[in-house]
Amino acid sequence: MHWLYLFVAGLFEVSWAVGLKLTHGFSLIVPTIITILCMIASFYFLALALKNLPLGTAYAVWTGIGTIGTVILGIIMFKEPVSVLRLFCIALIFSGIVGLKLLTH
Repeated sequence: MHWLYLFVAGLFEVSWAVGLKLTHGFSLIVPTIITILCMIASFYFLALALKNLPLGTAYAVWTGIGTIGTVILGIIMFKEPVSVLRLFCIALIFSGIVGLKLLTH
């Protein structure tokens, strides 16, 4: 269950990172409220995961999920540049997440 909590925390991290851009510097109230709620949810699920996972592993996986998801949504939603090298770097982050999952009991 703790890995599921960590995955959900990562999804909420992606949500608040994208939401942060949509707030336009916290000048739009609805996106700001949604972003803050996603931040709270992300930290809550991370805290649940940390009850049973090592700190370093959980934090690395949490930020890795956030990084990968944010890059993908940046490409899709904001037309950020795509290159083979950029996708290769994302693949490296993904392989690090998988490696940490496989090595953690």
